[in-house]
Amino acid sequence: MPTTVIKDAVRTLRLYNVITGPMKKFYIETFGCQMNAHDSEKVVGTLMSRGYEQVEEPGDADLVLYNTCSIRDKAEQKVFSRLQEFKRHSKGRVFGVLGCVAQQEGEKIFERAPHVSLVCGSASYNRLPELLVQIESGQKRVTGLSLDTEDTFETPLTRRDNPHRAYITIIEGCDKSCAYCVVPFTRGPERSRTGTSILEEAGELARMGYTEIQLLGQNVNSYRDPTPGGPDFARLIRQMGEVPGLKRVRFTTSHPRDFVKEIVDAIDENPVLCNHVHLPVQSGSTSVLKAMQRLYTRDDYMRRIEWMKRSPRSIAITTDIIVGFPGETESDFEQTLDLIDQVEYDSVFSFKYSRRPNTPALALDDQISEEEKTRRIMILQERQRGIQMRRNAGYIGTIEEVMVEGFNKATAQWIGRTSQNKTLNFNHAAGGIGAGQYLPVRVLRAGPNSLVGEGVN
Repeated sequence: MPTTVIKDAVRTLRLYNVITGPMKKFYIETFGCQMNAHDSEKVVGTLMSRGYEQVEEPGDADLVLYNTCSIRDKAEQKVFSRLQEFKRHSKGRVFGVLGCVAQQEGEKIFERAPHVSLVCGSASYNRLPELLVQIESGQKRVTGLSLDTEDTFETPLTRRDNPHRAYITIIEGCDKSCAYCVVPFTRGPERSRTGTSILEEAGELARMGYTEIQLLGQNVNSYRDPTPGGPDFARLIRQMGEVPGLKRVRFTTSHPRDFVKEIVDAIDENPVLCNHVHLPVQSGSTSVLKAMQRLYTRDDYMRRIEWMKRSPRSIAITTDIIVGFPGETESDFEQTLDLIDQVEYDSVFSFKYSRRPNTPALALDDQISEEEKTRRIMILQERQRGIQMRRNAGYIGTIEEVMVEGFNKATAQWIGRTSQNKTLNFNHAAGGIGAGQYLPVRVLRAGPNSLVGEGVN
């Protein structure tokens, strides 16, 4: 749907509500990754198009929504803790649980949190207005838990949180069966959008002034256009790099099994494609990877790393690692430490293995103690901190292009992000700087998590 039509529709609906009565107010809190953040944008756009007004505090809302993540146990616990906090203030309010925890727990949520009226998975966001009407008509408990494989989970209206950077979901679900992961259960099987619809949306966003787009999917590089002759992922990102007006295109998250050399070739050939790849390894041990059902070996993974290491563009590589998977020996863990030494990741998202419902790993013996998992993750994080210090120090003296994200009053510095997805805090003598601009910045100092520099006139 053209954006101008969407904006007109929203304005019309708001005017209608001004005439007929006050708008209902809603609050939404998001837990989890970029996919969840973008899902919340879809929910917000859908509700605002129906006359709802978003507020910043749950106490000001008639409708309180929690968009949830269930990848790790702590995220799930946090959601129920938040629901418990507002149990006393539930009178006159509608509470809803959305996303992965909703899909995972289903109607059991009503038992754990009786004041919740709505449980809705990501495949049913298009139906949110219909579900809310059911609640308004007197139904106490309403669910939207279908995993319709024909639905790509796009909504006609999306409220973008950032005026310069936008997300586009190109593929939903997962066909892999990693032993620790709930995504196939909470998001369903893989289904891709058409390349035509993706490129049309990207073109419309570029015409609206967005200069950076991030393509999203649980396994983004598993993308396959469902229409005959349509592009695979490597061809799609080449086409995205040619959309007029775009300066940067990113993508996440890649699965090593589907990461082909043509993706690196595309990055090499087009500077619009950011020189940053997030490629989760999870473990440096082939035996642990096999137990995890990751569908690749350590050597397979390192072959893909070598493709990127040979790139003339100095691709920044980041990853996910799980420590303490059932049966992981000290030798397995040492192999993971050896792998991060070899790869020299720009950053690592590390997690302790967490038992999740509906996953094959629940049946595995030889669980690792919590104390041992804590010991291993601390060792890994300290090792990686040293690697990041060395990696970032290599940028000192270079000039990097940043997209300005904002101004930090506490440090009196501008905040920018490089193509490699590194945060660069900088001073700039020139005036007239604002978010969304692209500026050259000379790097002067480096820490483990960010760079510091000064603008180049």
